[in-house]
Amino acid sequence: MEIRILRYFLEIAREENMTRAAERLHISQPSLSKEIRKLEDELGHTLFVRTNKSMHLTDEGMLLRKRAEDILAMVDKTAEEFSQLDNIIGGEIRIGCAESYLIKYLARSIRDFKEQYPNFVFHIFSGDTEPVAERLDRGILDLAVIVETPNLSKYNYLSVPESDKWGLVMLRDSPLAQKESLTFDDLYGLPLFCSEQSIRVDFPRWCGDNMGKLNFAGTVNLAYNGSVFVKEGLGYLLTFEHLIDTSEESGLCFRPITPTLETNMYIIWKKYQVFSPIAELFLKKLREDYA
Repeated sequence: MEIRILRYFLEIAREENMTRAAERLHISQPSLSKEIRKLEDELGHTLFVRTNKSMHLTDEGMLLRKRAEDILAMVDKTAEEFSQLDNIIGGEIRIGCAESYLIKYLARSIRDFKEQYPNFVFHIFSGDTEPVAERLDRGILDLAVIVETPNLSKYNYLSVPESDKWGLVMLRDSPLAQKESLTFDDLYGLPLFCSEQSIRVDFPRWCGDNMGKLNFAGTVNLAYNGSVFVKEGLGYLLTFEHLIDTSEESGLCFRPITPTLETNMYIIWKKYQVFSPIAELFLKKLREDYA
């Protein structure tokens, strides 16, 4: 299975049309069609359902698409790393990030690092711990910034200064907005939403056996989307302080919960990981910043 053919396959999957894919790949349509038939013969499965005007992935095709995307991401990342071996004035790294105000520390490290290495380029993937760690484990990411205690059997880590404080985002005209802080009793019966990770990891620490009494009406993994749901009257968002615009014009406000619930942030990387030169230098910078 050639890398070139996987790129052909993904282009057809994106375009859902052989002719358009051939135009984008700058090859003839008959040649592209022949290559895909050879790939299907090699795998022993049909990858596309063909109609007069379009092509759609079969179940087997969808499986190959996921695998091909991972394979090509690793190929491209490896090529980048080798291209950087003799070019330490810059290079690229990929970082997975949790959604947190404390990302400001990472941003400051990147800002200072770019002063010394102006050709340094960073790529950020945002998400909860599970999808971020999955990409780190597959080698697609160099580093990850998570808001969950790291698995010390798999990762090395640095602790980020400060911690995130939890609270409730609500409409400014909500009766609860009159309070300076909110207790479990205040949250009881409210339609709440937050991330699946926080339901699994954070709030059991806060309310223990009472966890089942909270009404989680939905989940969101991006706080901004959650704030839109609050504005539309769907309920109340449990999230970190500073993530949501709660200015006078926003129509929203944030109130901390009590007893205080805090979450720490960590920068992690795989044990025994081999870094590109620029990634190694950036990790050294992070170690100095967070020592």
